[in-house]
Amino acid sequence: MTASHVITSIVAASALMFTATAGAQGTGSTTPRTGSPNAMSSSGASASSELARGDRTFLENAAQGGHAEIEGSKLANQKSSNADVKAFASRMIQDHTKVGDELASLAKSKGYTPPTEPSLVQKGELKALGALDGAKFDKLYSTRIGVAAHESTVKMFREASQNAKDTDVKAFAAKHLPELEHHLQMARDLNKKVGND
Repeated sequence: MTASHVITSIVAASALMFTATAGAQGTGSTTPRTGSPNAMSSSGASASSELARGDRTFLENAAQGGHAEIEGSKLANQKSSNADVKAFASRMIQDHTKVGDELASLAKSKGYTPPTEPSLVQKGELKALGALDGAKFDKLYSTRIGVAAHESTVKMFREASQNAKDTDVKAFAAKHLPELEHHLQMARDLNKKVGND
């Protein structure tokens, strides 16, 4: 198998993986991680009943997506020699770490513990990305962690900013949507700089 076939296979598999992850958000098929179903909050209500299922799913997918972008960007800082890629990666680590900390605090206040790492699917994509070097790495990083991940994230945050049941979750999504849209534009610009169409 040639190098171009390997890249094509990785990109195709990656597209499927991120699509499956984004699809899980829309269907609510992701199992929420709220601890014991009998856990009680200080108000006496079940902790799992504090947030609507869709809001928990949003927080879960947003947390996993943020961790995936941070991990992918750490790889970029280690593997890339492209100054534009490194600058974008450093910005993603900084911004997504801040948003992730805020998300974790919000979730905790609602009796929900969000994931602390990427999903299994995202871990698989990160492993495939980590196997590349040089321009091949830069192109796949900018396409998947840059553009595709941010397209999915912007869509997810936009939907939550309009449809979340919990007012705090809705406000969180609305607050961070403009910054994520800016990240997407930055990613599209980077994609052109590394030679992707």
